[in-house]
Amino acid sequence: YVHFHLISSQVQQSAKSVVLLEIFVSILSLNLSEPAYGADIAKLKYKLVAGEHGLIIRVKGFNHKLPLLLQLVIDHVSDFSFTPAVFEMIKEELKKTYFNMLIKPEVLAKDLHHVILEHGKWSVIDKYRRLMKGLSAESLLSFVKAFKSQLFVEGLAQGNVTC
Repeated sequence: YVHFHLISSQVQQSAKSVVLLEIFVSILSLNLSEPAYGADIAKLKYKLVAGEHGLIIRVKGFNHKLPLLLQLVIDHVSDFSFTPAVFEMIKEELKKTYFNMLIKPEVLAKDLHHVILEHGKWSVIDKYRRLMKGLSAESLLSFVKAFKSQLFVEGLAQGNVTC
């Protein structure tokens, strides 16, 4: 089990940056679905999560093939690219996700609770408003460039690991 947290100060600066991180992670997951198919068949698992402070990469499976999967994920992060059609599709999916969260009172109450208790947390309402104002593919590319330029990496390796 290997867990990396790519932390960047760019993430919590605004609701826009939080939304752009979520779009980045969604496109990255979509880009990885085909090349990582073989890893899934070999019982290796990976998960990409848009965390509070950056991108969380989790990989698990047999230790002798895990570095290959991790390298595949890192390569896709470093050579990130997308088409305008994919960007628009992910943006629309995210709008639906935010809207569905906003119409559920229990989810909205829990989100408000977190906004009050956690410093630098952006509410779903803020993120939805920012997404509805419109985001461009260029803003995503500039965010990803800034995100990668100011990274701090934390890692955890657990299990039968050799250095």
